[in-house]
Amino acid sequence: MTIEEIIEHCLSYPSSYEDHPFGDGWTAMRHQGNKKIFALIYNHDEHLCVNLKCNPDHADFLRKAFEEVKPGYHMNKEHWNTVILDGDLPEDEIHDMVHHSFKLTKPKSSKKHTS
Repeated sequence: MTIEEIIEHCLSYPSSYEDHPFGDGWTAMRHQGNKKIFALIYNHDEHLCVNLKCNPDHADFLRKAFEEVKPGYHMNKEHWNTVILDGDLPEDEIHDMVHHSFKLTKPKSSKKHTS
Protein backbone atom coordinates (compact mmCIF):
# COMPACT_ATOMS: atom_id res chain seq x y z
CA MET A 1 0.00 0.00 0.00
CA THR A 2 1.33 3.45 -0.91
CA ILE A 3 0.97 6.69 1.02
CA GLU A 4 -1.49 7.93 -1.60
CA GLU A 5 -3.62 4.79 -1.20
CA ILE A 6 -3.79 4.97 2.60
CA ILE A 7 -4.60 8.70 2.53
CA GLU A 8 -7.30 8.14 -0.10
CA HIS A 9 -8.78 5.32 1.97
CA CYS A 10 -8.83 7.46 5.13
CA LEU A 11 -10.44 10.36 3.26
CA SER A 12 -13.26 8.02 2.15
CA TYR A 13 -14.63 8.18 5.71
CA PRO A 14 -17.23 10.88 6.38
CA SER A 15 -16.01 14.20 7.80
CA SER A 16 -12.36 13.18 7.68
CA TYR A 17 -9.53 15.44 6.61
CA GLU A 18 -5.76 15.45 6.13
CA ASP A 19 -3.52 17.51 8.42
CA HIS A 20 0.25 17.98 8.94
CA PRO A 21 0.61 19.07 12.60
CA PHE A 22 4.15 17.73 12.99
CA GLY A 23 5.59 19.12 9.75
CA ASP A 24 6.84 17.26 6.72
CA GLY A 25 6.89 13.50 6.83
CA TRP A 26 3.89 13.07 9.15
CA THR A 27 0.31 12.99 7.85
CA ALA A 28 -2.53 12.98 10.37
CA MET A 29 -6.00 11.89 9.33
CA ARG A 30 -8.57 13.55 11.58
CA HIS A 31 -12.27 13.86 12.31
CA GLN A 32 -13.73 17.28 11.55
CA GLY A 33 -16.08 17.18 14.55
CA ASN A 34 -13.52 16.69 17.34
CA LYS A 35 -10.20 17.01 15.46
CA LYS A 36 -9.03 13.66 16.90
CA ILE A 37 -6.46 11.72 14.90
CA PHE A 38 -7.58 8.29 13.73
CA ALA A 39 -4.53 7.55 11.54
CA LEU A 40 -1.00 8.93 11.66
CA ILE A 41 1.03 8.11 8.54
CA TYR A 42 4.83 8.36 8.39
CA ASN A 43 8.05 6.62 7.36
CA HIS A 44 10.10 4.81 10.01
CA ASP A 45 13.10 2.51 9.58
CA GLU A 46 12.63 2.66 5.80
CA HIS A 47 9.00 1.47 6.01
CA LEU A 48 5.72 3.27 5.37
CA CYS A 49 3.74 3.02 8.62
CA VAL A 50 0.41 4.10 10.06
CA ASN A 51 -0.50 4.40 13.73
CA LEU A 52 -4.08 3.32 14.44
CA LYS A 53 -6.08 3.35 17.66
CA CYS A 54 -7.27 -0.06 18.79
CA ASN A 55 -9.14 -1.72 21.64
CA PRO A 56 -6.36 -3.09 23.92
CA ASP A 57 -7.47 -6.75 23.74
CA HIS A 58 -7.78 -6.60 19.96
CA ALA A 59 -4.45 -4.73 19.68
CA ASP A 60 -2.68 -7.62 21.41
CA PHE A 61 -4.43 -10.16 19.15
CA LEU A 62 -3.37 -8.25 16.00
CA ARG A 63 0.25 -8.01 17.17
CA LYS A 64 0.35 -11.77 17.66
CA ALA A 65 -1.45 -12.52 14.38
CA PHE A 66 0.52 -10.21 12.05
CA GLU A 67 4.25 -9.52 11.95
CA GLU A 68 3.50 -6.07 10.46
CA VAL A 69 1.55 -4.92 13.55
CA LYS A 70 3.64 -3.51 16.41
CA PRO A 71 2.99 -1.45 19.56
CA GLY A 72 2.33 2.19 18.61
CA TYR A 73 5.47 4.19 17.80
CA HIS A 74 5.44 7.43 19.85
CA MET A 75 1.94 6.55 21.10
CA ASN A 76 0.27 4.85 24.06
CA LYS A 77 1.37 1.24 23.49
CA GLU A 78 -1.80 -0.16 25.06
CA HIS A 79 -4.24 1.68 22.78
CA TRP A 80 -2.29 2.26 19.55
CA ASN A 81 -0.70 -0.03 16.98
CA THR A 82 1.87 0.78 14.34
CA VAL A 83 1.04 -1.04 11.11
CA ILE A 84 3.76 -1.51 8.48
CA LEU A 85 2.03 -0.79 5.17
CA ASP A 86 4.69 -1.99 2.74
CA GLY A 87 4.81 -5.55 4.10
CA ASP A 88 2.65 -8.57 3.32
CA LEU A 89 -0.40 -7.56 5.37
CA PRO A 90 -3.57 -7.96 3.24
CA GLU A 91 -5.18 -4.65 2.28
CA ASP A 92 -8.58 -5.70 3.67
CA GLU A 93 -6.96 -6.23 7.10
CA ILE A 94 -5.48 -2.72 6.94
CA HIS A 95 -8.89 -1.31 5.96
CA ASP A 96 -10.51 -3.13 8.91
CA MET A 97 -7.94 -1.64 11.31
CA VAL A 98 -8.47 1.87 9.91
CA HIS A 99 -12.24 1.47 10.27
CA HIS A 100 -11.84 0.30 13.90
CA SER A 101 -9.63 3.32 14.69
CA PHE A 102 -12.07 5.67 12.97
CA LYS A 103 -14.96 4.35 15.10
CA LEU A 104 -12.97 4.57 18.35
CA THR A 105 -12.00 8.22 17.79
CA LYS A 106 -15.14 9.63 16.17
CA PRO A 107 -17.07 12.42 17.89
CA LYS A 108 -19.58 11.27 20.46
CA SER A 109 -23.15 11.75 19.34
CA SER A 110 -25.00 14.21 21.51
CA LYS A 111 -28.34 12.94 22.70
CA LYS A 112 -30.99 15.47 23.63
CA HIS A 113 -33.09 14.48 26.60
CA THR A 114 -36.72 15.47 26.66
CA SER A 115 -38.86 15.63 29.76
